[in-house]
Amino acid sequence: MIESLISFSLRNRFLVLLIAAGMFAWGIFSVSVNKIDAIPDLSENQVIVFTEWTGRSPQIIEDQVTYPLVTNLQGLPEVKYVRGSSMFGMSFVYVIFKDDTEVYWARERVLERLNYATRLLPEGVTPTLGPDGTGVGHILWYTLDAPGMDLGEQRALQDWYVKFALQNAPGVSEIASFGGFQKQYQVTLNPNKLTYYDLSAQAVIQSIRTNNNETGGRKFEMSDIGYIIKTSGYLKSIEEIENIPVKTVNATAVTVADVASVQMTGETRLGIFDLDGQGEVVGGIVVMRYGENADEVITGVKRKMEEVAKGFPEGVKFNIVYDRSELIQESISSIKTTLIEEMIVVSLVVIVFLFHWRSAVSIIIQIPITIAASFILLNSFGITSNIMSLTGIALAIGVIVDNGIIMAENSYKNLSTRFAELNPETKK
Repeated sequence: MIESLISFSLRNRFLVLLIAAGMFAWGIFSVSVNKIDAIPDLSENQVIVFTEWTGRSPQIIEDQVTYPLVTNLQGLPEVKYVRGSSMFGMSFVYVIFKDDTEVYWARERVLERLNYATRLLPEGVTPTLGPDGTGVGHILWYTLDAPGMDLGEQRALQDWYVKFALQNAPGVSEIASFGGFQKQYQVTLNPNKLTYYDLSAQAVIQSIRTNNNETGGRKFEMSDIGYIIKTSGYLKSIEEIENIPVKTVNATAVTVADVASVQMTGETRLGIFDLDGQGEVVGGIVVMRYGENADEVITGVKRKMEEVAKGFPEGVKFNIVYDRSELIQESISSIKTTLIEEMIVVSLVVIVFLFHWRSAVSIIIQIPITIAASFILLNSFGITSNIMSLTGIALAIGVIVDNGIIMAENSYKNLSTRFAELNPETKK
């Protein structure tokens, strides 16, 4: 078969050259569209189910949240196994699918099963799907350089302005906020006063919830003008919470201020985020969506940051603390330099040892064509240009050249033998 292929190639040289040129052009196009990253994504094909139940111990979370979810998520199609993890106030369930399963199809199957599993959980507990990213999806970390703003104000700026704006960047799955304080009204009950007024903690909580609400009325017309009736009842200050009545004793209202103290504070934290030992900071983590081009996503996020920074208060700016694009550019540049150096060295070695320019050209021309064609396969299998894949291509150059030299040497040997057989007088 190989002899037939060689014979066909020799008889149709123009067709072979045309095919080689076409593969080279296709390969160049594949190089331009191939996704770029620093490291290969070897993480498992998983869907994360996150459930929060504030204030509950890990054992309660395990028994009433994690266990029901794990048992009900088992048996999904294409699932390899299901893992569960419980901690204080939080539950994580990892549904691991087979490697060839389409990730968004997997998320749909998990979401369908959650519609049933949610009924088995305690009231008010709602599981949610994690971002459609991978274990290596954290492509950029940033902090807010905001002198003069406290940590609560910085976190509010991050959560209500920066986060929503950066999530619109192409390829971004999630902006995970960290650091600072999430502002909240905190009501601290006095147990002695509750006993004195014969009140329970649940009665105070219910009174605050009831008074923190808006209701709509009817629409009526007067003098050919329509009016909409509504009551505005959202709590907007500490004083409004303190004045909420909880109970009436002898025609006197017992308010929240009589049984508790109200203050503006931050949500209880389990840790802090410190930068270079200089103190606490507020920032976010950019999580890349599954299957996106890391280099393009980072470029898009930085472009969006420039737009967002225009709306910052005076003196506030972004401080990028981790940027994978630097590693990507250094890795790709290093591999490209190595490839070019290898091609030059191999070309010189072939010319020196063969000392025949036509044979040398036939071997050297294989290198760029083969490298370009390899990117066709990389795109077909969804492999990015990273340290591992490009290093493999660099190592393969030696194999390509060895093959060319062996074929050239074998051709010369066979030609000399045939020439000797056809011209016995020359041999003598």
